[in-house]
Amino acid sequence: MEKFVQLTAKACPLALPNLNTDQILPARYLKWSRSKGLGAVLFQDLRRDADGNERPDFPLNQAAYRDAKILLAGRNFGGGSSREAAVYAIYDDGFRCIIAPSFGDIFAQNAVKNGLLTAVLPEDDIAKFAALVVSDPEQQIMVDLKQQTISCAEVSVTFTIDPVSRNQLLNGWDDVDLTESYRATIASFKALDRQRRRWAVPTR
Repeated sequence: MEKFVQLTAKACPLALPNLNTDQILPARYLKWSRSKGLGAVLFQDLRRDADGNERPDFPLNQAAYRDAKILLAGRNFGGGSSREAAVYAIYDDGFRCIIAPSFGDIFAQNAVKNGLLTAVLPEDDIAKFAALVVSDPEQQIMVDLKQQTISCAEVSVTFTIDPVSRNQLLNGWDDVDLTESYRATIASFKALDRQRRRWAVPTR
């Protein structure tokens, strides 16, 4: 998994509350393999009309935001069903960080396992960044995971993230790697346990 330490990139404001995983990636695309390119159908039913034409008012369809890597989202982003493919679609479309007031628990867990940062900020702070981006879409936002800060122009704030998730992202660790990081601790415990409970050690 790719490490996430610091990112400076353009951002796209999408302040819709309660965007669930079915809206992020409609269920009919779950049959697609990731290699087919799930990013192409990210927010498909919000992004396009019934004839498949792009809705010009949807932020991701606007030229100014097409190369954004940061998403300024609304509260409870990624709620609903537990589909990891929703994270795949976001990541494959080029996004590396989502900033929102809150996230669906399972979505946030799936995000960290795929190198996608979910940064929690109050709505007021997100609105400040969104206003800066709307006034100048070329304006870039810097996200620093080590310092847990988000900065743009004169605005700089501290965001929250689960400490275990932060550690995994900084190191590029999946769940197996995280367990491996405790190898010495596990070995020490096993050795001590053999001394304390000799009766429990299988004999040959």
